[in-house]
Amino acid sequence: MESHNPPVPHLTTALTGPLYEIESLLLSRQPQIESWLRSEWRKTPAPFYTSVDLRNAGFKLAPVDTNLFPAGFNNLNPAFLPLSVQAIQNAIERICPTACNILIIPENHTRNLFYLESLATLQRILIQAGFLARIGSLMETLHKTEILTLPSGATITLEPVRRDDDQLYLENNLPDQRFIPCVVLMNNDLSDGVPELLKEVQQSIIPPLELGWERRRKSDHFLHYNQLAHEFSEQLEIDPWLIDPMFEKCGAIDFKNREGEECLAAHVEHLLGEIQKKYDQYGVDRSPFVLVKADAGTYGMGIMTIHNASQIHELNRKQRNKMAKSKGGQSVTDVIIQEGVYTFETLGKDEAVAEPVVYMMDHHVIGGFYRVHTARGPNENLNAPGMHFEPLAFANPLNLPDQSRDPDAEPNRFYAYGVIARLAMLAAAREIHEVIGERNIGEPDNG
Repeated sequence: MESHNPPVPHLTTALTGPLYEIESLLLSRQPQIESWLRSEWRKTPAPFYTSVDLRNAGFKLAPVDTNLFPAGFNNLNPAFLPLSVQAIQNAIERICPTACNILIIPENHTRNLFYLESLATLQRILIQAGFLARIGSLMETLHKTEILTLPSGATITLEPVRRDDDQLYLENNLPDQRFIPCVVLMNNDLSDGVPELLKEVQQSIIPPLELGWERRRKSDHFLHYNQLAHEFSEQLEIDPWLIDPMFEKCGAIDFKNREGEECLAAHVEHLLGEIQKKYDQYGVDRSPFVLVKADAGTYGMGIMTIHNASQIHELNRKQRNKMAKSKGGQSVTDVIIQEGVYTFETLGKDEAVAEPVVYMMDHHVIGGFYRVHTARGPNENLNAPGMHFEPLAFANPLNLPDQSRDPDAEPNRFYAYGVIARLAMLAAAREIHEVIGERNIGEPDNG
């Protein structure tokens, strides 16, 4: 199947040193790595779908964000649709073997055409996997079916979700008939909390409602990832720092009223010092930096880059107001201070800064894309207005490395991406298990 393959971003660091060695090691240990991952999936089932933002500094390759409600399916290479279809079939069969009807519950971004394109693509994948998939909106203002035409020419149909007793459904055109799903697929991160409509229903809901941003915290996720990075690195006999971003957490922050600044500045200063020690160890001639993020943040909101602790005290009113709110206007009271990982991958003649985003369904890598930003630097957050996306330019799936070629070859670099992304997904799996206990993923929580 032919597909458009954009150029692989150029890594501006020399192809020597720690990362080259790590990539070489991952290739040489592929059977061991894959066997270990399979054993872990048997112990802790993977989330239904996940996307992971990676940063490649040349001397370090690490995840910086893990999304349990991915919203960029339209940016994936369509050539690898069969991977998605197969992965979905396996995941749904495990959750509800008799499933036919699937209800997708999206974000309320009816004006965000990029998001709607992703939603349409997700629905199409489910349909091609052999399911009846419809989209049920939680918007209180949606009282009847609405059909939207997208820039791609596709259409998307939004329908109001109904509830009868403990069962969600959509209306059908025929009288006395309803679309009753076996599985409810959340593509809404529940930043505003769990609506009463979704509580204590009999259908399987994936991901579990407890994983919405009302309760989930980035710091919990990266604590699990830190543990996994150490387990994985012990087997490979490498320094876990090479694949793990250091972080600290600071609570009781009030940016508007300048409360908690001393706590935040102290954490920033300590973390910058720890990063500098690692830079000295590996001869990295760069200035360390950290990212201060809303611990429950999403959509690239509530993020700032800090190079010196003094910057915390120098924030102007506009900057403080920007940090005080995250998605949906939710107040930011807890932040994670995360080691900043440079990205030295650039794309095109403009040498626009790029970072890979890897998409997975069940425990399978199904593709990804580069997030590209022409106006941002290698030490800045790229998830910001002005970004665009390029499908990952691999000729084979990310799980098919070529050990006869150099680590920098297309399938091999992307294999390394896939390994680290799956580690982050495994961390999310452990995170989910900790939250839902012995319940299976998708099993209703009826108290």
